[in-house]
Amino acid sequence: MKFAPVALAALAVSLAAPAHAQEAAQAMDETQPAAEQYPMTPEGAAQWVAMVEKDLFDYSVDASRVYWVNATYITDDTDALAAQVGAEGTEKSVEYALEAAKYAQIDGLGPDVARKLDILRNGLVLPAPTTPGAATELNEIATSLNSQYGKGKGTLNGQEISGSDIEAEMGNLEHTPEEFAEMWESWHDNVGAPMKGEYARMVEIANEGATELGFDNVGAMWRSGYDMSPEEFTAMTDRLWEETKPLYQALHTYVRWKLNEKYGDAVQPADGPIRADLLGNMWAQEWGNIYPLVAPEGSGDLGYDIGELLEAQGKKPLDMVKTGEGFYSSLGFEALPQTFWDRSLFTKPADREVVCHASAWDVDNVDDIRIKMCIKVNADDFVTIHHELGHNYYQRAYNEQPYLYLNGANDGFHEAIGDFVALSITPEYLVQINLLQRDQVPGADKDIGLLLRQAMDKVAFLPFGLLVDKWRWGVFDGSITPDTYNQAWVDLKREYQGITPPVKRPADAFDPGAKYHIPGNTPYMRYFLARILQFQFYQAACEQAGWTGPLHRCSFYGNKEVGQNLNAMLEMGASKPWPEALEAFTGTREMSAKPMLEYFAPLKDWLDEQNEGKPTGW
Repeated sequence: MKFAPVALAALAVSLAAPAHAQEAAQAMDETQPAAEQYPMTPEGAAQWVAMVEKDLFDYSVDASRVYWVNATYITDDTDALAAQVGAEGTEKSVEYALEAAKYAQIDGLGPDVARKLDILRNGLVLPAPTTPGAATELNEIATSLNSQYGKGKGTLNGQEISGSDIEAEMGNLEHTPEEFAEMWESWHDNVGAPMKGEYARMVEIANEGATELGFDNVGAMWRSGYDMSPEEFTAMTDRLWEETKPLYQALHTYVRWKLNEKYGDAVQPADGPIRADLLGNMWAQEWGNIYPLVAPEGSGDLGYDIGELLEAQGKKPLDMVKTGEGFYSSLGFEALPQTFWDRSLFTKPADREVVCHASAWDVDNVDDIRIKMCIKVNADDFVTIHHELGHNYYQRAYNEQPYLYLNGANDGFHEAIGDFVALSITPEYLVQINLLQRDQVPGADKDIGLLLRQAMDKVAFLPFGLLVDKWRWGVFDGSITPDTYNQAWVDLKREYQGITPPVKRPADAFDPGAKYHIPGNTPYMRYFLARILQFQFYQAACEQAGWTGPLHRCSFYGNKEVGQNLNAMLEMGASKPWPEALEAFTGTREMSAKPMLEYFAPLKDWLDEQNEGKPTGW
């Protein structure tokens, strides 16, 4: 997750504002209305944008520090500080968004100014209306929801268990179906249900803000930030899902069959949806933790587990981060600054509450980049580290852009960078970093196992990545009302994922709140796009590296040409429409699932063979 506090108009934070922005801000007479200082002319609009960039740049540094302290020291006081700075930022953002909408109507605007005005208008996550006190109330609610999640606990065998620990235990195959059900139910009841009233009020306030900005609702505003209309964006995401749906359905059919074999009809029937708590993940969004249950006979045992390899060599969390840095260094990227090592949060402190959900930060808009994680020595966190560092290297690559361009080409790009690097965590890469011995590298006969293990995370995630914001779009447009919040969530998970809760849900449940990104107000479509984009980036990198073998075995570790080409895309930031950035690295302007389908093609053929004669769908 890239750090993106709800208050910031632009979802990015990086280097210094350009000199002309500083000069414009210094020259500003704060006693005059904006329209008098910056007339409604192309030149006035340019000067106003420069002033705004300087102001938001300065604000973002202070806000980032407050948000960092709140996320790493959750107390009533830091909650209050976060709410206060959030309210200030929201007021700024709304004011600037409203003004940007006016300046955008001027004829003869330069393309650069027009793009920045569009970013200002579309870049809000939760817009507050101009009603007195609305921004404060909105941010108090947003801060409360975020902190409630951070403090959330479930139970296992009646004993209280923290969020990070319960996530890990959901992937522990030694637990019984009853224990999985207890963890799932307690987490959803304890964390989600209490949020429902505040969440509904937050939606009301934010929708009022979106309406003032000229949008139908917050969901329409979110979909307007992709260099296309909301309708075009919805159509594109639906197209990408339809392209990948047959692969997901094949995986679902196979996994359901294996779970039926393991648990029997009483726990997991041979047809219909899969019970949500049996898939190794609290939200059934990634299924890799249950790979041992579904591994194909003969080719399923890969011969190694990354977590076990790390433990065998005595690797600690910091060693894992150093390894992640080494991948980017091998591509020619500069080493991380010392402040990264001094200021990041790598492990969960024993003496205080923190938000353990992994995130990447650029605090001072210069080079104060950090990650925040409660790292455990396992394969998942090894991959997550590579992912989060992708955000940091992206932030640093574009840090010479003007403030409003300090972001990814679209939010899916930001998520996809670390993901496509993580695709290069192949057996060959593990050999190159001396984590795996050459004689331990699985042969070609293990390829189906390798691909199935990847698909359990990459492919299994696709429908979840889509439905989270499908649900929110419905909430924001009013087609999903507070009394149907939970049923709509359950229905969408069944429709797209083929998943059902392990227990009957009460009428007042609020299961969406048990997923961090809902109370954290992080738009989720970026993760769906990233699943698609990462394979486009990966295929392009492998072609540039001259790889000729099966796509899924490619590692471009150590290839400076790939690093140089990648940096050329990264340093563009948000300065150009995302198709231009995509073309700069991949040679195409269209997002496509074809590279992903090529990667998993051998697996799809194998799954179809395994599934012959078995019920498909739910």
